[in-house]
Amino acid sequence: MAHLTLDHLVITCTDLTSGSAAIEEALGLPLSQGGKHAAMGTHNRLLSLGPNDYLEVIAVDPAAEPPSQPRWYNLDNHNGPARLTHWAARNDDLDAALGAAPPGTGRPWALQRSDLRWRMAIPADGTLPFGGLFPALLEWQSAHPAPQLEDKGARLKALLLTSPEADALRAALAQVLAADARIAVTQGPEPRLSASIDTPRGLVTL
Repeated sequence: MAHLTLDHLVITCTDLTSGSAAIEEALGLPLSQGGKHAAMGTHNRLLSLGPNDYLEVIAVDPAAEPPSQPRWYNLDNHNGPARLTHWAARNDDLDAALGAAPPGTGRPWALQRSDLRWRMAIPADGTLPFGGLFPALLEWQSAHPAPQLEDKGARLKALLLTSPEADALRAALAQVLAADARIAVTQGPEPRLSASIDTPRGLVTL
């Protein structure tokens, strides 16, 4: 799938305040203020991972109206502690990317938060292919948020996708894997994501 680029990492949690605190403690860095996603009934906080990508902590917003379908990132079924469950990839032609993506990647939604505007594929059931290991696909229609975030010195060093369908996932991600040496796919009994992040106090794995 040509021209896909890693956009951001997604940490899901049941409560944004406690989930953000857990990630801040793990990384030793404060998160930046995010905002609300009215279309999905969620809210988030963010962390710069440099000029081109970032980390998002996201949860259901208890004050928001629920959406007309299951929320993105399978948030309606999240339980347990805050953890890395998804990642997102961007390109400049979402429709073309969806044409080459596995079934179930979703349909395009037009979304906006403050001055940010983007189109994003959201699965009808809230779950992404390969047990959530296939990225959420998006196309930015405004400036990218990463350069707008305060740079606190964190950098993504590696993103490991462990899958019982490693060969098929590797084939589906062939172009992005070839373009980004930080991303790797390995065989394992259950779908799992892990990210190694370089921080001012050392390397942290989420």
